[in-house]
Amino acid sequence: MRAFIAIEIPENIRSILAKLQDQLKASGADVKWVERQNIHLTLKFLGDIDDVLREKIGAALGAAAADNQPFRAVIGLCGAFPNVDYPRVIWVGISEGDTQTKKIARDLEDRLSKLGLAKDERAFASHITIGRVRSPSKRKNLTHALADQAQNLAKLNLVFNISKLTLFKSTLSPKGPVYAAQKEENLKTS
Repeated sequence: MRAFIAIEIPENIRSILAKLQDQLKASGADVKWVERQNIHLTLKFLGDIDDVLREKIGAALGAAAADNQPFRAVIGLCGAFPNVDYPRVIWVGISEGDTQTKKIARDLEDRLSKLGLAKDERAFASHITIGRVRSPSKRKNLTHALADQAQNLAKLNLVFNISKLTLFKSTLSPKGPVYAAQKEENLKTS
């Protein structure tokens, strides 16, 4: 099964992010937007795993959750990778809670590397992908729209609590990926 570990985003926040996507769509840029129900914060993409490895990953997920406490997160950033002038991935970022998210990601990387999964080459960035640019068509319009929306997003104060980690199965279909939670682990509360 194709899988990843993520932090789920509450529906009320996903709804606001979908409105942000609509505002960015007005740029006319050629972007594949993430479906509202699929908006999440990926901690680790796992690729294809078998049932034996899934069980071991589940145990590592539980151990990482037990070593981290729930925390508050604020979405207050908007940008693009590699940069806003040449966007490939459109994202919103965590302005508060970033330190905790990075700690959990490092914890997972360490635990999963002991299972034989390769560590990511790039440093972890606390972000939520909301779109992927397919071509440079109307790129400048998108760049301007991103700058405008970055200012608006900072004013919205999108606050939510992060209290669990989830292992997802990702099934690719002609209509896009379908995600299904396979295992959830609550962060330590004491």
